[in-house]
Order: sequence, then structure tokens, then C-alpha cells
Amino acid sequence: MLISEIFHSIQGEGELTGMPSVFVRTSGCNLRCAWCDTPHASWLPEGEEMDVDKILRRVRSFQCQHVVLTGGEPLLARYIHELALRLQRLGMHVTVETAGTIWPAEICCDLASISPKLANSTPRVEEVGAAWVERHEKFRLRLDCLRAWLDDYPYQLKFVVSAESQLGEIQHLLKALGRQVPASKVLLMPEGVAAEVLAARRDLVVAACKQHGYRYCHRLQLGLFGHTRGT
Repeated sequence: MLISEIFHSIQGEGELTGMPSVFVRTSGCNLRCAWCDTPHASWLPEGEEMDVDKILRRVRSFQCQHVVLTGGEPLLARYIHELALRLQRLGMHVTVETAGTIWPAEICCDLASISPKLANSTPRVEEVGAAWVERHEKFRLRLDCLRAWLDDYPYQLKFVVSAESQLGEIQHLLKALGRQVPASKVLLMPEGVAAEVLAARRDLVVAACKQHGYRYCHRLQLGLFGHTRGT
């Protein structure tokens, strides 16, 4: 598997915010989100080829019980199912961070952290070309895959919000899923990595959470470490 990085840090987003965790970031993605904050694992995939045994040795060296499989899109990685299985067999809690565009195929997972991509994720033609824009739009939302994740796994739904119009998109998507999704499982996260950008969008997200009962998703890692790799 092409691994961008493996590091020990603090979970900064979602229900397990604050939990010491080992992050295994695979390299490669089937989308091209305009606001992607890990281009080294998606737009321009880079890293080291590692087999499952080598990854496990590195993960175990941190003596940490929580592991996060992330990317890029980790479901694209060859042997990701074997890795998740062996992590669970070691007694570790496995979070899989995914866009929900690929079938889980019975992957071992204690928490599916699913980030469906809204219209604000679509890149500009001048950045990636028309073919990638078309591909991104075609695959960014797959309701059948999302339902499979919701039906079979403990989950949280994380949405990146930059404007009020996206709140309507979120409500429309939740209705289209045809599932009873508790409001507490819907997490709204202001888009951005710079402190001033996050601050400018914070009030909008807080107001939406108060109105609909959603959870505010604070990006703790940015406050603790800034926008840097390996955090």
C-alpha cells in the first residue's frame, strides 16, 4: 500500500475529539475536492510502499489503542481490509475516515467517519480540467454506498460548511438517504484551515447546530498544531 504518513497525535474531529490516536494515512483519492487539505494524499499522492506487517509494526510502536485509517480515500488502498482486520484482532479501536463513495465490503470498523461531499467540494475546471470536474460530480455522492455504511456500522456524518446554502443541501441529502439519522450523528465543520477563515464561518455553523440539533465539529488539531503534516 502507498502510505503517505503514519503518526501519533490527538483526534481533532468528531465524536472522539481529544482521543490519542495513531493515524495511518493512505495515499490516493477518487475525488478532487476544491478545499482538500491533504493534497499530498489525494491530488498529488505521495508516500512509501508498505506491506501490512510493516504498517502494524509502526502502529504498535506507539502503544496506542485508537487507530484512524484515513487518506485520501483509504477504501481505495489495496489490503486495507486485511489491515483493519488485523488491527481489530490486536484489540485496537478502528476508525475509518471515508467519503462514503466506495462500498465498505465488510471492512472491520468500530466507527465510520463519513464525509459526504457537497457542491462546494467541486473543483474549478482551470485547476483540474473538465474530465476531473465531471468525474468528481459523478462520484461525490453515492446514496447506495452511504446507506450501506449507515446500515452496517456505528457512524458519524461530517459535513464541511462554507455557506448557508449548504445547510439546505445537507437536509436534502439526509432526507434522500431514507434512514432515521439522529441529529446528534450529523456534525458540521466550518471549511478552512486558517484561523481567520474558520472564525468567519463559525457563527453560521453554530447557529445551524442550535437550530437543527446537529453537533459542532471543532477542528482541534488546527488550534493545537496549526495546518501542518503529521498532526
